[in-house]
Amino acid sequence: MRFNKLDLNLLVALDALLSERSISRAAERVHLSQSAMSNALARLREYFDDELLVQVGRKMEPTPRAEGLADAVRDVLVRVEATISTQPAFVPAESTRAFRLLVSDYTLTTLMPHVLARVYEAAPHIRIDLRPQVQHPERALERADADLLIIPREYCSADHPAETLLDEAFCCVLWEGSPLADAPLTREAYLDAGHIVVLPGQGQPALEDWFVQRLGVARRVEVTTYSFAAASQLVVGTQRIATVHRRLAKLAQRHEPIVIRDVPLHMPEMHQMVQWHKHRSADAGLVWLREQLRAAVGGMDGGGKI
Repeated sequence: MRFNKLDLNLLVALDALLSERSISRAAERVHLSQSAMSNALARLREYFDDELLVQVGRKMEPTPRAEGLADAVRDVLVRVEATISTQPAFVPAESTRAFRLLVSDYTLTTLMPHVLARVYEAAPHIRIDLRPQVQHPERALERADADLLIIPREYCSADHPAETLLDEAFCCVLWEGSPLADAPLTREAYLDAGHIVVLPGQGQPALEDWFVQRLGVARRVEVTTYSFAAASQLVVGTQRIATVHRRLAKLAQRHEPIVIRDVPLHMPEMHQMVQWHKHRSADAGLVWLREQLRAAVGGMDGGGKI
């Protein structure tokens, strides 16, 4: 099919090339031979009268023209995919659909066991692909690499719809053998202590660290980790403090010799959201899955069995 003399199949190739920045990986992504992808790139260059991708050292880099095309091409393809793949009805018990969710290990540990139990009961043949959080998660929606994002409100994109799943407070976790655990945790004691801080997603700051920085105070960071779930375990045997999500702390307290204290600073709650692509609001499968997420929050907080 052609539009203004452009073979629209070439848009799929262009999207893969701009995402992968490699002819061989782009060919693998869309199930073409490397020679066929090279031919597609040549035709695209001729049509747009631009190199689109140029070799810089061992990598291929997009030209300014290609960078200007990238978002528009991806938007067109997502819109088409959403239109043709969305079914008028979704029958959970009969579906074999795969859903891709981007989640932090906080969500993986606290909420997802309840979600998977509900989904399995209603739709045992559905597949759930849980993927780690990345920087700029909205790009995963726009590339159709994820169906849903579960992220704090501060990291949501203004370009796509989102709704609140839950609110989460922060607390301090200390080893029960630490001298700090024997007295009220004051602001001074908190700021004087060594801290364990989470740096998720390629070193970007955790939300609690961002809140602390906004208060204009500095902590003495002695340990960093990429895992929210591990922070409560890493204080054991030390006099350090970890500032963590309260639901995670309560889970850890079942198995670790730790105590929980309120944060002696004014720290806002985290508002955890679920976000989806604006072109997929009518997707009956995603509407159903969002309902399962909301119900799972109630089950988690109500103490229902998994």
